[in-house]
Amino acid sequence: MGSQLNRPTVLIVDDESINKDMLIHTLQDEFDILTASSGAEALELAEHELPDTILLDILMPDMNGYEVCHELRTNPATKDIPIIFSTSKCSPDDEVRGLNMGAADYVTKPYNMALVKARVRNQVLLKLKTDLLEQMVNIDGLTKIPNRRYFDDTFEQEWRRAIRNQYPISIGMFDIDSFKPYNDNYGHVAGDDCLARVAVALSSQARRAGDFVARYGGEEFVFVWPNCPEKKALDLADRVRKAVMKIALPHEYSSVDSIVTVSGGVASIYPQKDSKRIDLLQEADKNLYRSKKAGKNRVSNSNGEILAE
Repeated sequence: MGSQLNRPTVLIVDDESINKDMLIHTLQDEFDILTASSGAEALELAEHELPDTILLDILMPDMNGYEVCHELRTNPATKDIPIIFSTSKCSPDDEVRGLNMGAADYVTKPYNMALVKARVRNQVLLKLKTDLLEQMVNIDGLTKIPNRRYFDDTFEQEWRRAIRNQYPISIGMFDIDSFKPYNDNYGHVAGDDCLARVAVALSSQARRAGDFVARYGGEEFVFVWPNCPEKKALDLADRVRKAVMKIALPHEYSSVDSIVTVSGGVASIYPQKDSKRIDLLQEADKNLYRSKKAGKNRVSNSNGEILAE
């Protein structure tokens, strides 16, 4: 198990205090414990805290465990969290139903605490191993930052959150200026090093909670800025541009400057249920092209604002 400072988290969902207290007493020496007394509270906690395993009572007054399980499985943020159903009435048909819905295991009441702990431990270990593999799949091998696959998944989650909370979300697309001449003249090894160093500079600018940057493809990178209006996004994009300039990586074949630079395009929206993520991406890409056309080493938004040296 993890250290005391970074232990796996288990969410216990049960409307009976005596059951929660028994489970907390059994599990708290190995896990950080979260508790919920209703299905609605469980769904909110699960999405916000992303526990490593959920111990879910089937019989609850507002939403039963099957309904909660369905909601967890259809939410991209929580769909992979292992669920262990807890019930006092478990027929083979009940168990099959739960497993078909995506539950990982069952425990029955009255609890055998040693068995409960073993089954929770097994699911947590499996989740941690899966997370490690998932992380390896989601990281770009060259730049060591998230890749396009991770971007697609995370952008979808942030988009849904922005719709639900009714706040703006912004995208920043960035492209290294004159990268082909850099590769052609310095060689592909130097080109790879350039990409890696630019990625470090960009990552240093993902400072707010929820901000992230990924390699979008080739020499192109993309930022997601949740809860960020267009004017703020343009300022953040300009900080990104300046962070790359501070590397001062020589580029004598650039049509822009004697060092490596980037151009950026920003787009923002208050998304609605009928809004499309692809439209925001295309708008940011169009603004990136506007920056390139205006002379490179600058950032622009949909209002025609352009920031440069």
